Amino acid sequence: MDRKECLMKYAYIYETKIGRIGIAESDDCITGVYLANEELPSDSILEETHILQKAASQLYEYLDGKRRVFDLPLAPTGTLFQIKVWNALQAIPFGETRSYKQIAEAVGNPKASRAVGMANNKNPIAIFIPCHRVIGSNGTLVGYAGGLKMKEQLLSIEKLI
Repeated sequence: MDRKECLMKYAYIYETKIGRIGIAESDDCITGVYLANEELPSDSILEETHILQKAASQLYEYLDGKRRVFDLPLAPTGTLFQIKVWNALQAIPFGETRSYKQIAEAVGNPKASRAVGMANNKNPIAIFIPCHRVIGSNGTLVGYAGGLKMKEQLLSIEKLI
């Protein structure tokens, strides 16, 4: 049997001040965050594990303004380009934003703003990989899986709006 087939996938739903958030893990790494009405993976076991507790604790600290950096093992699944974008997102410091163009430049493809937007849209670990810190080049808030209200709330925690 292939090693990947043996891995158990767990998920748990947390009530937060910005709404229900599901967090998923596999092999002691965070693999997904499910915002608003997004459904948890059907192949997950609904059980809170140690790593899910740790992620939830850090999330609550962040939402209460007591945490600026997450210290979690993340394992997003995506294309090489998406992984590059998600790594660039993790390099955006707390309390700062970047435009899609700036992220495109950071990953070495300055004309790929739209592709950066699509990678942002496919970010499987929102908040922990802070795609909410990416805004339009004119400073406007654009797109967010949890909705623009949630994006505003997250940026407000970071004193950006």
